[in-house]
Amino acid sequence: MLSVCLPFIKSYCEQPLQLDDSMRLPKETIDILRGEVFGFDTFFVTSQEPYEGGVLFKGNLRGQPAKSYEKIKTRMENNFGDQYKLFLLTNPEDDKPVAVVVPRRSLEPETTAVPEWFAAGSFGLVALFTLFLRNVPALQSDLLSAFDNLELLKDGLPGALVTALVLGVHELGHILVANSLGIKLGVPFFVPSWQIGSFGAITRIKNIVAKREDLLKLAAAGPLAGFSLGLILFLVGLFVPPSDGIGVVVDASVFHESFLAGGIAKLLLGDVLKEGTSISLNPLVIWAWAGLLINGINSIPAGELDGGKIAFSIWGRKTATRLTGASIALLGLSALFSDVAFYWVVLIFFLQRGPIAPLAEEITAPDDKYVSLGILVLFLSLLVCLPYPFAFTSGEAMMIGL
Repeated sequence: MLSVCLPFIKSYCEQPLQLDDSMRLPKETIDILRGEVFGFDTFFVTSQEPYEGGVLFKGNLRGQPAKSYEKIKTRMENNFGDQYKLFLLTNPEDDKPVAVVVPRRSLEPETTAVPEWFAAGSFGLVALFTLFLRNVPALQSDLLSAFDNLELLKDGLPGALVTALVLGVHELGHILVANSLGIKLGVPFFVPSWQIGSFGAITRIKNIVAKREDLLKLAAAGPLAGFSLGLILFLVGLFVPPSDGIGVVVDASVFHESFLAGGIAKLLLGDVLKEGTSISLNPLVIWAWAGLLINGINSIPAGELDGGKIAFSIWGRKTATRLTGASIALLGLSALFSDVAFYWVVLIFFLQRGPIAPLAEEITAPDDKYVSLGILVLFLSLLVCLPYPFAFTSGEAMMIGL
């Protein structure tokens, strides 16, 4: 999960900002902006109004948004250096382009009493422990027994490491793309979960993303990396017999919980997968499946989740807001039957609801090839999270060793 909030536009980020007079735009600066920075060839200003510490200009956008933005930005830098930051946005009231200029000082991140790395490390250790718990049923019913029998933790180590590997690759995908785009990321905060080990990580974006295409690349990179590794490990688990000949025994009905997992299992196992039967699997199947599920839920088009940023990048802010509402409503209904869905509703509503912070230029749509990748991520999320509705081959209860 990626999270960012810049505190200067309250219609985008609901955080009040206390500004002193030195952070407000003087009249002389506004006159230069109107007379020398904006123009007929870029953005013809028709009106202006104060907006937090800066000024919001309404008018008519000329030419391609990306090219006009670069012209205005260059002129502003020639006149003021790096004192101010320009944003070219869409007015949520009438969907028309607006330009916002704010002092760069108003964009400085807030400091916290606890160092980021320390807080992130603490969350990471707790998340690693909950990953252990998920793979050791005995500890789930008696947590204190871990201190009496450390061998139990060894039993949960392989599963915790496999799921953590999938989550780590997800975060690595974000990091690599962020570095290539010049986007600064904070330390990942891995969120622990009693149900599935971890809800993934919340990673703060520390600077302003330039455009929707960059945000799309960044948001899609993590799920694509996580889904790829998770699918590979899931397939390996289905093909490779358990090392002890028994593995983990589950009821075939468990594969009804995911359309993707159930569909692949039915395709590869065929008649071995029967309703009412128990089946012996390589534990890697379950561990990889947990990683796929965490990636899938992070890719739901809601708030500041990766899926929410993908939806915003492809379809714009207004559509993304509507998808967030629909996703939270569907998760709320699912929460009547699933504890996991309930905790995701809480997590999104309180930590990741958004709105997504403004981009420097968020009018230009991404290139079609990146849109296709974003839609692929959303589609994979749907396949992972939706149940498999078709019946498997019926049969008498039995255990089948693969």
